[in-house]
Amino acid sequence: MKKIFCLLLLLSLLGCSSTTVPQQKSNLTVGVIKSEVVKGSTTQTEILGIFGAPNMITKNRADNEVWSYNKMSSESAQKSGFENFLFVGSNSALSSSTTSSFDWIITFDENDIVEDYSLISSVY
Repeated sequence: MKKIFCLLLLLSLLGCSSTTVPQQKSNLTVGVIKSEVVKGSTTQTEILGIFGAPNMITKNRADNEVWSYNKMSSESAQKSGFENFLFVGSNSALSSSTTSSFDWIITFDENDIVEDYSLISSVY
């Protein structure tokens, strides 16, 4: 009986787990943008060197290029309790998730220099 109790206790402790999905690191942050990008000075080539290729390239009404960068990340955590199975009769899990979205829109002038940019960030 003692061995069964110890085994059940061990299984209940091992059944408690936490899973977190790691986030990928990126230069696309407000801090890096504000420290590296100067309106009227930074070129398209410099932007490409720091941040890589944009997600989308379009033209505005003035026929200037507009680049869009987008970064989405999601973090999930799940905790399951095997002890619920042992004592209640069902294995339940608690989970939570957070999603972040970051958009950066850059307008270049006719000389391919940053004319203006806007940042949009949301977490839900």
